[in-house]
Amino acid sequence: MNGNEQPRDSSAETAPRAANGPLRTLIATAAMALFFMAIGAQLVRLALMGLGDGSISLNEAVAQSFARPDIVDRNGRLLATDVEAYSLFADPARVIDRDEVVEKLAVVFPDLDRAALRRDLSDRNRRFVWVRRLLSPRTAQQVHELGLPGLDFRRELRRAYPGGKLAGHLLGHVNIDNKGVAGIERYVDEVVGVESVQGATLAERPPVRLSIDIGVQHAVEAELADAVQRFEAQGAAAIVLDVGTGEVMASASLPTVDPGQPSTSLGNLDKVAGSTFELGSVFKTLTIAMALDSGLATPETVLDVRKELTAGRFTIKDLHPLRRPLSVAEVFLHSSNVGSAMLATQAGAQRFQDFLRQMQLLGPMRTEAGPIAPPQLPQRWGDVETMTTAYGHGIALAPLQFAAAAASVVNGGHKVTPTFVKRPEDSGIAEIPVLSANTSATMRTLMRRNVAERAGTGKRAEVAGYEVGGKTGTAEMPGVGGYREKAVISSFLSAFPMSKPRYLVFVLLFEPKGTTESGGEVLASRNAAPTAGRLISRIGPLLGLLPTQAAIPGAPGLAFDASSAAKYETR
Repeated sequence: MNGNEQPRDSSAETAPRAANGPLRTLIATAAMALFFMAIGAQLVRLALMGLGDGSISLNEAVAQSFARPDIVDRNGRLLATDVEAYSLFADPARVIDRDEVVEKLAVVFPDLDRAALRRDLSDRNRRFVWVRRLLSPRTAQQVHELGLPGLDFRRELRRAYPGGKLAGHLLGHVNIDNKGVAGIERYVDEVVGVESVQGATLAERPPVRLSIDIGVQHAVEAELADAVQRFEAQGAAAIVLDVGTGEVMASASLPTVDPGQPSTSLGNLDKVAGSTFELGSVFKTLTIAMALDSGLATPETVLDVRKELTAGRFTIKDLHPLRRPLSVAEVFLHSSNVGSAMLATQAGAQRFQDFLRQMQLLGPMRTEAGPIAPPQLPQRWGDVETMTTAYGHGIALAPLQFAAAAASVVNGGHKVTPTFVKRPEDSGIAEIPVLSANTSATMRTLMRRNVAERAGTGKRAEVAGYEVGGKTGTAEMPGVGGYREKAVISSFLSAFPMSKPRYLVFVLLFEPKGTTESGGEVLASRNAAPTAGRLISRIGPLLGLLPTQAAIPGAPGLAFDASSAAKYETR
């Protein structure tokens, strides 16, 4: 630097630079703000325009399930509950070797649709594919140990039935989403209520308490299974009904169904409420009750049953004719078709129908388990149909609907509405009369005599100390072009104790064979009656009824007493 030069002032150069810094920051901020405002405006514009025909694609399916309350028997013992289960899914984008996944899973699931799974795993745009839902812990562990990338589990609710097949027809079943499809499970959805959930969240609702007793139900199913084996029958059914409250204590139909695996039991219809049958001579219980209640006859009224009756192209005759006139009491005790047809004819078609309608047999009926199979009635109801209906042919009924009517016959004449849900102790059942107390008392006497007396068709149902009364029925089963020879439904309608009935038991055997134990016969007196006797002796103590020391031979003290009968009241 020479002496003539002046020092340079650096502040003069940096001043403009310092002034430009804030300006650039402001410009950049403004630009960014305008940029985001433009994006926001575009989003608002698109939102206001709507998506029209556009679609939304979900990468992952969401399974909706339902949390259900427990189902318990009348004593609180568990019949159905929700448990946690694992459901297997795959993420195709994470699957490394789809063939390896398919082949290894096929070992765990032999019924796996390999082609369908391979096709689903080939779509790399999908992120969620169900493989198998509601696995048992053991099966889930087997899959886990395979160590296959792209597989994972979700926790869901699965319905479990601790009793296995016990009361399977009654309980019904649920679908894969735990929603009730049939039976009491459907009633839970429609009336009690379930909760829509994601995952394995249990319901907080109180349990649904049924009327049935697990112990009685097990005994009934066991005795029916034994009877099917003893008499080589194709199936069986039974009902135990409280004649005062209408509560069903047990309802069984064989072959059974597994509510946990309904697909394995397709075709096994519920014979108690889901099917109708011509019931045969047990129907005479109602015919005799009609004749007595309408004043057409008394137990002592004599009918000349020696001559066979002609009904159209059919001839009505007795299986074991006594070839002498019979009293109405004897018509019942000896199960006379001719005598029953004569009583119905005297009443006339209209009066007979009115009585059956009053007994709730000609219209629809339903329970908590769903509608009962509707009665199959004659298309034309004339004199012929009146005579055949009198002894249980030409009219087909669900056993449960018939049992409800029969309960009214023995309980003092009060209407019975069957129920599978336990009624509160203080609910108070309205006593709606459908026939007189005197008629009910007379029928109880006849039913008791039919079991207690040596000549009675139901004598093999006798159980010491339980005062069993009942009526046998052997009905031919219809087939193509007419009735099938030697293919019958053997049944026994019973109640106990007959001095003051508490429970009705109705047993049916379908297509029994003439075995050594039945003396080569298929008659109800040789198969259904003894089955009912064994059943009553087994369930009596379970129902809180101990045998009495009352004398049984000759049935002393069974003479009809109208004055005392009129005082009868259901408990």
